[in-house]
Amino acid sequence: MGIDLGSVSLNIVVIDEARDIKASMYRRTDGRPLIILRDCLEGLGKDFKSFFGIIATGSGRKLVGHVLAVPDVNEIVTQARATCYFHPFARTIIEIGGQDSKLIFLDQSVQTGEPIIIDHVLNEVCAAGTGSFLDLQADRLGISIEDFGALALCSRHPAKISGRCSVFAKSDMVHLQQEGTPKADIVAGLCYALTLNFITNLGKGKQFPGPIVFQGGVAANPGVVKAFEELLDLGSGALIIPEHFLIMGAFGSALMASAQGHGQAMPVSRLIQSVRAALERAQDRPRVAHLKPLIPAKADQETVDHYYGIEPGGRLDVFLGVDVGAVSTNIVLIDSNGRLVAKQYWYTRAEPVETVRSGLEEMARMVGPGVRVCGVGVTGSGRYFIGDFVGADVVINEISAQARAALYLDPGVDTVIEIGGQDSKYIRCEQGRVVDFEMNKVCAAGTGSFLEEQAARLRVPIRGAFSDLAFASRTPADLGARCTVFMESDLIHHQQAGYGLSDLTAGLSYAIAHNYLEKVVGTKKIGSRIVFQGGVAANQSVATAFENILGKPLTTPEHHNVTGALGAALAARALRPASSRFAGFYLKDRPYEVKHFECQKCPNLCRVHQIYIENRLRSYYGSLCGRYEKVSDRALYSHLPDLFRERDIRLMEGFDEENGAGKVSGPVIGIPRTLTFYDYFPFWHAFFSTLGHPVSSRGSFRQDKQEISSGGVFLCSIRDLLSCKDRLWPHM
Repeated sequence: MGIDLGSVSLNIVVIDEARDIKASMYRRTDGRPLIILRDCLEGLGKDFKSFFGIIATGSGRKLVGHVLAVPDVNEIVTQARATCYFHPFARTIIEIGGQDSKLIFLDQSVQTGEPIIIDHVLNEVCAAGTGSFLDLQADRLGISIEDFGALALCSRHPAKISGRCSVFAKSDMVHLQQEGTPKADIVAGLCYALTLNFITNLGKGKQFPGPIVFQGGVAANPGVVKAFEELLDLGSGALIIPEHFLIMGAFGSALMASAQGHGQAMPVSRLIQSVRAALERAQDRPRVAHLKPLIPAKADQETVDHYYGIEPGGRLDVFLGVDVGAVSTNIVLIDSNGRLVAKQYWYTRAEPVETVRSGLEEMARMVGPGVRVCGVGVTGSGRYFIGDFVGADVVINEISAQARAALYLDPGVDTVIEIGGQDSKYIRCEQGRVVDFEMNKVCAAGTGSFLEEQAARLRVPIRGAFSDLAFASRTPADLGARCTVFMESDLIHHQQAGYGLSDLTAGLSYAIAHNYLEKVVGTKKIGSRIVFQGGVAANQSVATAFENILGKPLTTPEHHNVTGALGAALAARALRPASSRFAGFYLKDRPYEVKHFECQKCPNLCRVHQIYIENRLRSYYGSLCGRYEKVSDRALYSHLPDLFRERDIRLMEGFDEENGAGKVSGPVIGIPRTLTFYDYFPFWHAFFSTLGHPVSSRGSFRQDKQEISSGGVFLCSIRDLLSCKDRLWPHM
């Protein structure tokens, strides 16, 4: 028997003396490796009484070897052994599992003629380029991992998604969703990102000699298979997928156990008893509590919808607020006094337009026909697109919206902790004004999406049950405060060490708080009047973890999950437009279309999205430099001053850009028109002018050698400076 305990699954293979497979199992561990091992052995015990050899492999091989008292072998060796048995002429093995990926190079021994391992590479402590990354993204998109690969094959234009890290890829994916990119293109982009990550990070420029074998759980994904064939310049079908690609590690272990010859028979009943004893020891093992237990102060606050409505036949002027976030879309209605009339908290599920459409229709049905929308405010990461679609009167960023809501609910608040699905925000207020703020960088550590994903991995409902388990722990696991991927690896390590679900959920609650404080707040000040907002604020165990760390109480508002939308509605109320641009509650027949073109302005070749609403071009999205977004925003914000233009005018004040300084005597000095040189140009202009060196435009700078060498101070670009460095240097 060969046992392969990986980060995600447990695989077992039983072979006979002829090396034919008599039984095989593939089971996801769901954080309970020993329990799943016990169940599998009990199932095998119905057909087999004993085994004459057992070898364990995989990332959990030490645990299995210790519990069953059997030898363990590195998975590189067992994977290669199985591959060479089925495909003796293979020269490259690509193996991608749940948390690990491997690249193995084979050759033929000169002495024996047998295949041998000549080189191998493992992924680092990161899940980028592994199966768990695809699992997380499939769950986020609301599709099964089985349908994931088939959908990828339907794409003709795979989206460009970062493959450096699961978190960066996730952020790219969220923005693509909010720009209206088809799901098939996003899914195909994820497949190509994973494949490119594997080739660049593990291959590091090495050649992949053929024949190439692809195995591990991800080999079942046809989208990834296609990506490997294209990126490695292989023909369709040239990548070999073994029949038993899921269980190659376990099969290789069984082959090695068979090669050792007949040992002493190991009864299955004894193996089962060993696992049961290990489970009992794990429960009774005394632990040192590194973290303080979480003590509940109050129950979780449910994030449910509320429609307060109006009296039958009554009329009410309201203001609409919409918050289109990475994970959820929130809609609120408030009256002229700021009182909440209705609120919704719906998951976006990668369909922001359809979610807003359905939400507005549901809201109109629930509050009745007696409301008149006098203003619309939109915020969130999808605010521009949705703002055009619903007819927003004001579009504000998330910081402004969250701060406005917090100050409305508690005018004395000095610190706002806001944690949403993909974003975390710190806001510092003094005397009713924002004086400092910070957002998480391109990292999901310390956000709600990580908490949801880990809860799903543990099969624990995020609402209610998660906090209940966390509060039951007396020894919360210390999971550190590292990035999402590393924290996930730590979680798996603690699972395989036998920690209970309650300890892990409590540890995750602390980890979210530690990540937020270290990566978002940093050295900034935390005040004494703290408000906790965002969807994660519903989880009381996280709030308690913050209180334990800070030693200060937190206040969680009743409507904490829709404070972004509330802030947008309050901004619309403050604006009070004479005539709202609101397009109505029923937008089913409001046509919109997303067109694409490739920008040729620079080597980035951005794929720019054009948003057409009612057959009229409204906005652009997708360029890295924001070139087209600036064009689309110009009409909407034409009444606002152009602060960048004003800055340029101030910096260039007193400098005649049209007329050069002419020929002057003395050394030639070039001032790059960029970075801090440009920021300090008023100083340099005054300095050199006072010394009698006139400052010239770059037009004069590009003259012939005689003109350049005649002296003067020239404002130029870095490119100009480098192109003339041979002529300038002797004079500088």
